[in-house]
Amino acid sequence: MSATTSDHDKLFDLIKDTRFGMLTHRHDDGQLHSHPLTTQNKKADEAATLYFFVPKNGDIVRHVATDPSVNVAYANTDADSYVSVSGQASVLEDQAKKEELFNPMAKAWFPAGPTDPNLALLAVRILEAEYWDVDDSKMVQLFKMAKAAVTGEPPQNLGEHKKLNIA
Repeated sequence: MSATTSDHDKLFDLIKDTRFGMLTHRHDDGQLHSHPLTTQNKKADEAATLYFFVPKNGDIVRHVATDPSVNVAYANTDADSYVSVSGQASVLEDQAKKEELFNPMAKAWFPAGPTDPNLALLAVRILEAEYWDVDDSKMVQLFKMAKAAVTGEPPQNLGEHKKLNIA
């Protein structure tokens, strides 16, 4: 299913409220590795791209150069929302974008600021995404799960689940 504007906005609403995402990429030996990263953009752009600051001399930059397929998984347990994004990663040399996105938290990792020579801007163009968003309170969720345990039927209506084809 292709994403509509409202689906796209909902996806980014769930992402922006989640502090860290786990970016998974493949190493040369075929094994998958994950790194916690902070998504720098807090709103959707026309290219459906997520931006992250990473060290130029690190594993991520080295490995996405040979295999750009990545996944970013988000879990906001306080809000009961979960997102999985599949996409293509690339390193951008866009100084204006680095300056636009740079913030005090990034300065802890890149003390020279947006001109830090080791600062790379990792762009993940979203191809597909899936999200789960539970609106029920914890008590209602527990009741539905308890009912399911008693009846032997899976719990019903535990929130919104949607698959999006962004590309």
